[in-house]
Formats: sequence, structure tokens, C-alpha cells
Amino acid sequence: MASKILVIEDQSKLASLIQRGLSADGYEVRIASDGELGLDMIYHNAYDLIILDLMLPGISGIEVCQLLRKENNPVPILMLTALNATNNVVTGLDSGADDYMVKPFKFEELKARIRTLVRRANGIPVKQPSSTIRIMDLVLDMDARTATRGGKEISLTATEYRLLEFMMKNKNKVLTRIEILEHVWDINFNMGTNVVDVYVNYLRRKVDKGFDVKLIHTMIGVGYSIKEV
Repeated sequence: MASKILVIEDQSKLASLIQRGLSADGYEVRIASDGELGLDMIYHNAYDLIILDLMLPGISGIEVCQLLRKENNPVPILMLTALNATNNVVTGLDSGADDYMVKPFKFEELKARIRTLVRRANGIPVKQPSSTIRIMDLVLDMDARTATRGGKEISLTATEYRLLEFMMKNKNKVLTRIEILEHVWDINFNMGTNVVDVYVNYLRRKVDKGFDVKLIHTMIGVGYSIKEV
């Protein structure tokens, strides 16, 4: 049975984006545009997860969360907000939220956190993923956020690291430029840019230069992949 998710978010475009993306993954998603409507929907329906914006018209996300916890409603709550100051994070979690994400966010990370919260609520142990990915002699340490090839450390910028991590997590898969833009850069990034090609070339110089075996490959007219030969 599909997990039921309620999105309480007053930004209609963002709410619609979340609904479309999660529905494509098989979730049953409903939207409430403010806290009062959200509470009414919660009182009349059972949900497996609430995605709750902090800044809402009328009843705030903090108040919604506090009220649900005061009533001993155990539904997992993932807060979304544009406020990333430490005190806002603490306030959100102290009000009873289970997790907290700052806008703008990467959609893959949102889905990963949703899966974790739903599994935890259902009593399914959360498997801790390996902190390293290896492709031949290229090793990515996701805890330390470092990469090495042939035992030698590769110096990466933050963007180069995100790109390499995304490609290695999808090793042997051909990734289109749009997929890379959506996952490595902001979701509203200009789709006409050649930034993907530029950064893939940066990675090539750092990952493949000086090695006989090339790991980063171009699929003409399609995109890029990183794979074992």
C-alpha cells in the first residue's frame, strides 16, 4: 500500500513540485495551503508523513507541530523552511519535528529522508549505508567528503565533489545533462547553460588525467557516465 503524505506548504509551485515528484515514486500525496487546513485534513485522514513548512499564514508550522505532539499524534514530521539559522533549526526540532530541511533542497535528499522517516515509523530498521564508493582505484569517502585515485588524494571544489558523488552513486548509468543539473545544482538552474560540460571536463582533468584507464565517458547526444572498464 502506498504511503500517504500530506504537504502543508503555502508556496503553490513548490507544493506542486513536491507532489509531482513524490507521486512519480508511488506516494499518495495531498496538499494543504495553510496550517488550519492542514490540521483539518490530519484530523479527518491518516497520514504516514507530514511535510510541514515553518512559515505559514495564520497558524505557523511550529504551532501545528506543537499541537499535534500535545495531542500525542506520532505522525513523522519533516519541516521545510527558508530559515537556516541554528535557533530556527532547534526551535523546529524542539517543537516535535522529526527532521528538518532548508530550502532550496535537493529532491533526492528529500526522498531519502522521507524513506528513512517512514521506515522508522513502521519499525523497520534503517540500514546505514556504506560511507565509501569504489570504482576500480577511484574511492569516494562520503563521510570525509574526499576522493582518491590510486591512493592519491584528489583536490575537489564543493561543486566538483557533488558532481562526482552523484555520478559515482549512479555508476554505469548514463546521466543526462538535465538529470545532473537537477541533482547537483539548484532545481531552478538555467537549463540552457553548458555548466555540466564545463564541470565534467574539470573532473576529467582531476580523475582521469595521467591514468591509462579513463573512468568518465561521454555518450554523444545523451550525457555522461562513470564506469568500470
